[in-house]
Amino acid sequence: MTKKEEVIAYCLKLADVYEDYPFHDQNWCVMRHKKNKKVFAWIFYKDGNVWVNVKCDPEWRDFWRQAFVSVVPAFHLNKEHWNSMILDGSIPKEDIQRMIVESYDLTGPKSKK
Repeated sequence: MTKKEEVIAYCLKLADVYEDYPFHDQNWCVMRHKKNKKVFAWIFYKDGNVWVNVKCDPEWRDFWRQAFVSVVPAFHLNKEHWNSMILDGSIPKEDIQRMIVESYDLTGPKSKK
């Protein structure tokens, strides 16, 4: 998975999400939850590659950064809770999808008890 369109298509398969361009700049796409409007994926081009910012559990943050050179502290976001994936072909598709789903789960609406 190295193309912006592939990431967007994968995100749109998740329940109750939508694609948004809040900065009126086609380079910056965000994927949001419909219910709480929170962003779970920031998708953009930088330095010749597609980058995807995803929220991560701090316990997993460093694991992903150590596992892949192309997973770095998030560009323009809180580096304690967000990672950037540089989609240069070095991160397996399954791991990209796993990180997106984790971000989706962490940012989703909280269930009422």
